[in-house]
Amino acid sequence: MLLLAIGAGGCTVEKEEKPRPVITAPPQTKTDVWLGVANSEDANRIQRLDTAWSNGLAEARSGGFGNDIRAEGRLLDPDAALPKPAPTPGSYSCRMIRLGRERARGPAFQKFKPFFCYVDVEGDLFTIVKQTGSQRPAGRLWEDDNESRLIFLGTLALGNEEEARAYGEDPKRDMAGVFQRIAPFEWRLVIPFTQSGARLDVFELTPVAEQPKE
Repeated sequence: MLLLAIGAGGCTVEKEEKPRPVITAPPQTKTDVWLGVANSEDANRIQRLDTAWSNGLAEARSGGFGNDIRAEGRLLDPDAALPKPAPTPGSYSCRMIRLGRERARGPAFQKFKPFFCYVDVEGDLFTIVKQTGSQRPAGRLWEDDNESRLIFLGTLALGNEEEARAYGEDPKRDMAGVFQRIAPFEWRLVIPFTQSGARLDVFELTPVAEQPKE
């Protein structure tokens, strides 16, 4: 009996555990990161950037502003973006051109007076702040999988407000667009389908040596 027990014990086969499946999520892309911050309306505006360019330029040309568009050269060329769009921190001379009618009888092309804006670095992100005027955009620049642009997500400070509200705090103030380099020392910030109703707001940024005087 003892031998039988020993023999039976020697025939015991342990069951091997089946390997558990390992689920790995793909790493986040740069686009995934900013899409996680942007609201769906702003993400949609950025995705329709080509349509905004096409409609805005078409409206301006049909309104008799073809010469004005040509005079702006690469600033209003949808395909002018160059690689390495990251700006240099510092003060910039900025101006804005608006394409597309805000109202049925409004102009389809508007140029605004120059102003100063400032580019800084906050953590891993560039920030842009318009320093003068009654309406002052401010926001952060996020990396994108398209290496010829950065994504702008910001908001609008009004009147005597010392600081702009955080993006997402007031959807009516939110702004979204793309930031591009179009020449060795020239950048543009393009805001498609603006809150005002225009097709495009195009900001031109060129560096200045001195800070603006308050």
